[in-house]
Amino acid sequence: MARWDEILSLPVQSPPTLEFASSDLVWSKIEGWRDNIDRLALIPFARVDDFVRGESNNKECPTRFHVEARRRRTAKTSYKPKVDGILEYILYWCSFGPDDHRKGGIVRPSRSTYVPKNKPSGRPNTKRGCTCHFIVKRLIAEPSVALVIYNQDKHVDKKGSPCHGPQDKKAVGTRAMYAPYISEELRLRVLSLLHVGVSVETIMQRHNESVEKQGGPCNRDDLLTHRYVRRQERSIRRSTYELDEDDVVSISLWVESHQNNVFFYEDVSDSDPLVLGIQTEWQLQQMIQFGNCRLVAYHSEFGSNKLKYPVQTLVVFNSENKAIPVAWIITPRFASRGIHRWMRALYNRVRAKDPTWKLAGFVVDEPSADILAIREVFHCSILICFWRVRHAWHKNLMKRCSEMETRAEIAKKLGQAVNKVCKGPGSASALEDFTEDAAEFMDYFKAIWYPKLGTWARALETLPLASQETCAAMEFYHKQLKLRLLNEKDQSVYERADWLVNKLGNKVHSYFWLDEYSGKADFARYSKGEWLSGPTAWRKSLRIPDSHVNIEGQCAKVIGLKDQDKAHLVLNPGSEYAICDCGWSKMGNLCEHVFKAIKFCRDKGSVTPSMSMFQYSKALIKILNCSPFDSLVRDHAASLAVWVQMQLNGQIGPEKDQETVNLSPDNATSSQ
Repeated sequence: MARWDEILSLPVQSPPTLEFASSDLVWSKIEGWRDNIDRLALIPFARVDDFVRGESNNKECPTRFHVEARRRRTAKTSYKPKVDGILEYILYWCSFGPDDHRKGGIVRPSRSTYVPKNKPSGRPNTKRGCTCHFIVKRLIAEPSVALVIYNQDKHVDKKGSPCHGPQDKKAVGTRAMYAPYISEELRLRVLSLLHVGVSVETIMQRHNESVEKQGGPCNRDDLLTHRYVRRQERSIRRSTYELDEDDVVSISLWVESHQNNVFFYEDVSDSDPLVLGIQTEWQLQQMIQFGNCRLVAYHSEFGSNKLKYPVQTLVVFNSENKAIPVAWIITPRFASRGIHRWMRALYNRVRAKDPTWKLAGFVVDEPSADILAIREVFHCSILICFWRVRHAWHKNLMKRCSEMETRAEIAKKLGQAVNKVCKGPGSASALEDFTEDAAEFMDYFKAIWYPKLGTWARALETLPLASQETCAAMEFYHKQLKLRLLNEKDQSVYERADWLVNKLGNKVHSYFWLDEYSGKADFARYSKGEWLSGPTAWRKSLRIPDSHVNIEGQCAKVIGLKDQDKAHLVLNPGSEYAICDCGWSKMGNLCEHVFKAIKFCRDKGSVTPSMSMFQYSKALIKILNCSPFDSLVRDHAASLAVWVQMQLNGQIGPEKDQETVNLSPDNATSSQ
């Protein structure tokens, strides 16, 4: 037992990168079977796939590892707990071995029926007798930990000579120089382009052009074949979402075949509805990369008027602050109270990949969200995004009021009422008073919003408001999802959950993957409405120069970047409740002309800071006035505020005097 005591005392290593190789681990040498010395390390079992991918992407000798042998105990098998007991045993072998199909090579007796082909296809030159392999054991004593035994880490044959890769001189000029399969990124690119309608011929033409431009093939991806792309296209064309006539059975079959893309699943029962959480490997990577120490936003109940099962989304924001969906949750509206279970499962999945991952804040767009459950799972601040309400008000103003002046007056009173509630001590009555002067808007507002005013007022009073940039990103994502998901001619499919799961996991996922693909412009001729992409309205506004803005009384004229011969009229400039005459604003969205007018007026000092900035300043001043024994918290808050101010200045320019937070405690006290 001394061996196992020594093994279990080793640290569990989990490098912070998305993938890691043997060079990223510290290996220990411990006496093994028959007095052999084993080279081993402990890693989280949930990260075994990350290790396999990282070890395969070895630049010195690119390859792939396949499962050569696997043994596992079934769930029903009874076993006696013991320190050296094994729940699962997996043998990974380099795909260039263990058999050797070269001339004079050794083939195992069980593979003696192999007959060389005249024209090698499928996996040419893949079996060259490589002895590189490692063993993964999942122990009964520590089920969450994987023991990796890596004794044969050199890519050589039984004679000790390099058998593939750049170091093998006999492999020069053959495919054995490269990995046996294309990379995961190229596979996703091919599948995504096929799902959105790009032809096989176009994909191969663009690929061959890029290879010629770089002077010939230099890795396995450059050897992409027409046959492979055609086979993927045929598979997509022949696939069907309806795996069974019964929708519930069809969903369960889909879950069984897509275990890697499901982080939570609860089947329909007498007491509980269907709950299905979908997250692909790419979405998980985006959540780790853009969610760590940043914001995650909750887009709730999309398609509740059309879909049998509304879609809930968690999104992160990339370097350009565009929303990227990192998880989709499908469940009936009345099942929203079970949010804690699937959030906990998602959090555990992310933390298994990166134990240091932590959120800076969680943004909700509904006051009915389970705030306590979110705080308990993610341990972070909660913000509320008002985009959904403002969007609905703006859209109905455009629909129910024909005159621009009337729209502007109502929108102005709406904005003043919301600001009054946010600054406090306001109440829901502040949102009711304005409607007496808006007869055309009265019926809609009373029918839809009167029952919700109390809930929203309490949320706005207790939760900080998300920034306008976040609102613009959420609006843009909502528009993208609507164009890409709800575009079926046969609307009867909206009643099936299996169609929804299939559409999200394939076509919709492909569009969002291509949004992050740098070479998307090469396929611009195939773009449709579903390809809607580009920067958000807030980002577009940063490109508009100040010379394109002209303030005239209670309105502003803003010249856009596309059509510089036309000036768009913005009423209530400086407010996010402004009304613009452009097409994007008429659909209820915040446009770049409104955002530009807001920034222009704030730079001139003619309007007050945004509500989110006001709440931030108020909270900071409260912390600065802590008692002396809490000076450490105060000093940390002051340094954090300076850092935040520097980040804001780097993006939108220095704030004016009325927006700058004075960090002096004396000034903070006097401001109260």
